[in-house]
Amino acid sequence: MMNKEQKKNYITEITAQFENSKAVMVTHYQGLTMVQLDDLRSKMREHGIIFRITKNRITKLALEKTKCKDLSNLFTGPTAVAFGEDAIMSARILSKFAKDNQNLKLIGGMMENEVLDQAGVMNVASLPTLDEARANIIGILNASASKLVSILLARSEKMSSLPTENSETKPKE
Repeated sequence: MMNKEQKKNYITEITAQFENSKAVMVTHYQGLTMVQLDDLRSKMREHGIIFRITKNRITKLALEKTKCKDLSNLFTGPTAVAFGEDAIMSARILSKFAKDNQNLKLIGGMMENEVLDQAGVMNVASLPTLDEARANIIGILNASASKLVSILLARSEKMSSLPTENSETKPKE
């Protein structure tokens, strides 16, 4: 049980996390073992994401003062929240972990200022990350440039292999 001072500190801390995070993903974790939770936390920590088990009643109080107040209805049952800067990476790690561990349920979240339901979180998980999108664009640009060069070279090779007026041989008289 938390005393009054601990509750105040918890509310201050969790309010700051909700306000400062660009991505907030809410999950239910009932049935996961401590080993599984530690494994998930370490995977998320590698990408700068904080995965935290919450106290619902106090968290709802903290939510009232934040941009994430619309998520308040998701805080029922054993709830944990992922706080991070990259919504795609958060959703991707959680959805992959949920596929392997049926006891983790993605129930919603927030990306920037947009509230996501469960389907929205799964859609975000399927998007390419910023680095992947950049790599795709570079690949497309490189492919276009190399195709253009090969077309130009092929034309010039054909043109150089065509007989010219001077190179024709005239029959001897």
